[in-house]
Amino acid sequence: MPARSMSTTFRVLASFGLVMASAAGAQVDKKSATVDTEEAVVGLIKISGSLAERPGPFDWLTGDGAMTVRSIVAAVEDASQDDDIRAIVVQLEDASLTTTEIEELASAFQSTPKEVIVVGESFGTSQLLLGAHADAILAQSGAALSMPGMYMEEFYLRDMLEWIGAEPSFVQIGDFKGADETMMNTEPSEAWDENISGLLDSLYGNMRETIKLGRDLTDAELDAAMTEAWFASTDDGVALGLIDQAVSLNDLTEHLEARTESDVTWRTDLVESASGSALDPSNPFAIFSLLSQEPSNNPTRPTIAVLHFDGPIVDGDSSEGGLFGSSSVGSRTIRRIANELAEDDLIKGVVVRINSPGGSATASEVMWQSLRALAEAKPVYVSVGTMAASGGYYVAVAGDRVFVNPSSIVGSIGVVGGKIAIDGVMENLRINVKARSRGPRADLFGSDPWDADQAEAVRTKMQETYDLFTSRVLAGREGIDLSKTAEGRLFTGNVAVGLDMADGVASLTEVIEMLAGDLDLRSYDVLDYPGPMSFEDLLGQFSSSVSAPGGAAGQQIGSAAMRAIGSNAEALFGPAWPAVRARIDAVLMLRDHPVMLLHPTVLSIR
Repeated sequence: MPARSMSTTFRVLASFGLVMASAAGAQVDKKSATVDTEEAVVGLIKISGSLAERPGPFDWLTGDGAMTVRSIVAAVEDASQDDDIRAIVVQLEDASLTTTEIEELASAFQSTPKEVIVVGESFGTSQLLLGAHADAILAQSGAALSMPGMYMEEFYLRDMLEWIGAEPSFVQIGDFKGADETMMNTEPSEAWDENISGLLDSLYGNMRETIKLGRDLTDAELDAAMTEAWFASTDDGVALGLIDQAVSLNDLTEHLEARTESDVTWRTDLVESASGSALDPSNPFAIFSLLSQEPSNNPTRPTIAVLHFDGPIVDGDSSEGGLFGSSSVGSRTIRRIANELAEDDLIKGVVVRINSPGGSATASEVMWQSLRALAEAKPVYVSVGTMAASGGYYVAVAGDRVFVNPSSIVGSIGVVGGKIAIDGVMENLRINVKARSRGPRADLFGSDPWDADQAEAVRTKMQETYDLFTSRVLAGREGIDLSKTAEGRLFTGNVAVGLDMADGVASLTEVIEMLAGDLDLRSYDVLDYPGPMSFEDLLGQFSSSVSAPGGAAGQQIGSAAMRAIGSNAEALFGPAWPAVRARIDAVLMLRDHPVMLLHPTVLSIR
């Protein structure tokens, strides 16, 4: 069995102008809860807030880390093998779960012989979807319940930009790409409308199948329940068939004792915490000693590495916090880690975990080359979390095998590039601009709109990038039909498998175990990369935000100011802010990368 290392699952899919609720999966038969015994040991797993995709870079320093999907799956698997444990209670406390996180937890719920009971106070769509994979749902009596369906809003800015005097100039390769439509159009094109509507239909269909199978409802019964449950109480949810029982959570122990006809003893240590030494503020010498240490992420026995791609793809180094505090994955970081993994004999195989909407075209190509070189040395499997779109899918096809969750978003094989010409804005603000350029293309990204020659130069370069992109896809996905999958089309994971864009549906844990089985590994460790960060690295990141004004340092201070703005924006955007900020970060990359492999829109699950 693998040693448990904590990581897993991207967290939010969101958008510049798009919000939505969804989830998906399947369900198995309910398990029996009654066993004749005088005492029932019940394992308790609490999920609060969001889950982390992987251990934090400083978890080793604090001795305390965020809960991950993999750590919860490991806890369920361990409880399954414990003969003393009768049932597993998953308690939701303001839990914010994405569709793919729910699907990964579902695989653990369905494989355990123990009864799984989901309990919580208020229940929204994601909480109900998780409960649909369990054997029972218990909710606080009188609390809120809401499952209105899916709702999306897309914002089209063409009229606003023209009103302020700005002129968008964008070119895309692929009719269904849609990445430029927010800026260029006043409403969706026919191709984009077909693309996003098809994706929405697939996500909504997955959600309905999960609820119908898990709650044993017909289509008509589910329609009736959703009509009433746009805003209801948990007591109403019982009558609607969405939950099993509304109880007082203060009396949860007594309720479980009646359910099991036994005295209940709780086990609360199922989920492993991060390994490491917590700082002792009373001992300054111990603090200095710990801070001077270099964290280790070196394998000591046969190991499977999980290489994470979290956030927009950029040239250079990865970042734990982009312009607005979101993470990004850098080509230089991936190239270095891939080379280290290839040379380490204790690393027997690699799982590439992707949660990315894409980004820089050149960085995507560098990463593809790095992963292909790694795959020449040892097997590389790909696990898609929330999204592997555009550059994210470009990277995915470098793997030997690709696996998805049912509601993973994959595809968007296309290219977009452009700028917003602000000469009209300057005129409206009475700002006089005198441009000076030297060189045949020096003014390409100046304030003025492109002329026909400039636009054609951009389109030519983008077509070359698109041709390279599709050649990588054809090389990595034998049998794929680009006429059905390319030009910016988007698909959920369960649909992508049928189009040969992926090899199958599997959670991250299942992909790790599958790779271990193919390698005939009986005992092995799992390590996450990038690994933990040293205190010196922390100071390096901090200093980049507080440098003195002037030149590049002034830009760094500006970035720090924008991150401060981001902290206030969270109050405005709420749970969708982490994904919105990632989208803004990605769009701003167009300042330095005129040709991008970027997914046009992101979906927020709530």
